[in-house]
Amino acid sequence: MRLKLRRGMPSVELFMATPPASAWNVLVDLDAWSDWGPTVSGAELDEPGPLSMGSTGKVITAVGVALPFRITEFQDGRMWGWTVAGVPATRHEVVPHARGCVVSFGVPLWAPAYLPVMALALPRIERLAKRTSG
Repeated sequence: MRLKLRRGMPSVELFMATPPASAWNVLVDLDAWSDWGPTVSGAELDEPGPLSMGSTGKVITAVGVALPFRITEFQDGRMWGWTVAGVPATRHEVVPHARGCVVSFGVPLWAPAYLPVMALALPRIERLAKRTSG
């Protein structure tokens, strides 16, 4: 696991020996968010369909508080970022690699204390991605 500055955000990232599409599918599957996100107990979109630019919904925190979200950055198969309750939040990125991919989480400059939470999520995502990639 590495810490770095990616796209202007403090980030934590992990190389995964899994296809990039498998990691991406875990990141955009709202039903899986509670499986890998330590601070998430659920999530849902306001409108049916896949996660995409402009999608809105609610994320339910581990303590049961539902907060609205909006997807503010999106590159299909590569990256999504969001605001939660109107506040810029994390960026989730999949970078293809010759032997798999690197999954990276960025946090706003004012929220580096959230990086350890993101570091807990990365191995969970890897396990889920490996499970779905066969």
